[in-house]
Amino acid sequence: MHLTPKTALLMSLPPLLWAGNAVLGRMAVGSVPPLTLNAMRWLLAFLLLLPLGWRVLRTPRELLARWRHLLLLGTLGVGLYNALQYLALVSSTPINVTIIAASMPVWMLAVGALCYGVRPRRNQMAGAVLSLAGVTLVIARGELASLSRLQFVAGDLYIVVAIIGWSFYSWMLAHPPAHLRGEGRPLLRETPTAAPRGWNWAEMLLVQVLAGLAFAGGAAALEQAAGASPIRWSGWVLAMLAFVAIGPSLIAYRCWSLGVALAGPTAASFFNNLTPVFAALLSAALLGEPPRPYHAGAFALIVAGIVVSSRR
Repeated sequence: MHLTPKTALLMSLPPLLWAGNAVLGRMAVGSVPPLTLNAMRWLLAFLLLLPLGWRVLRTPRELLARWRHLLLLGTLGVGLYNALQYLALVSSTPINVTIIAASMPVWMLAVGALCYGVRPRRNQMAGAVLSLAGVTLVIARGELASLSRLQFVAGDLYIVVAIIGWSFYSWMLAHPPAHLRGEGRPLLRETPTAAPRGWNWAEMLLVQVLAGLAFAGGAAALEQAAGASPIRWSGWVLAMLAFVAIGPSLIAYRCWSLGVALAGPTAASFFNNLTPVFAALLSAALLGEPPRPYHAGAFALIVAGIVVSSRR
């Protein structure tokens, strides 16, 4: 990958928006049940996408021909990942959740090697080590001795499962099954795609969201049946729902798809390691926790990992 300023900006925006999603998801605990929040987020995103992508629903034959692939994409990228993230934030913190999610390059390299035969290059391995060093610095809060006192909770396990699922989602997005490739113009430039002729980004994302809603809606129904607390409606809750439906959903997913197309799943995953740094800064702004010098050190290590991994 040749890292240009445009590509770097494109792939830096999703981590910023996802960090905001994590912080707001934590702030929503007690106001909106986590699985219900996920379903409401994607229902609103679907309604916002509908004016842009509704034409895809007029071709049921093309949808049925790809229903397995689209259902799996939607379940992994829309339903499962976000449900587990909001569930994790009930017992874990935004920084902890985003730090664990920053192990994505490792999982991305593993999925690529085991399932797609893409062997990691030395520079990618070195970049992963540098990025994880930055993540470790944040975990340790600048003091390595504090790692021995670190405690993990159930939410931390949820986000590990979520990030593994996201790794599969990203590889599937870039490498659809062979029998679905090459039909019409590509959805994502420089990347094979399962999109039929004439589909644009909004139409492809719409069908993913529709598939993901099946999972998200079912999980929310089970949560409500289990006796979840009612939603505490307020102006803040409405503003939060609007943000998570537009920013971390539509804008971030669009930029992530383009980033995967331009740089590949593994290279794009290194930018995800910016998420805990952004989460720390947003937590400082919204939760009153000031940034520390180790945040700057972690940022430098993570950026170094991105630069090293992008070299040929």
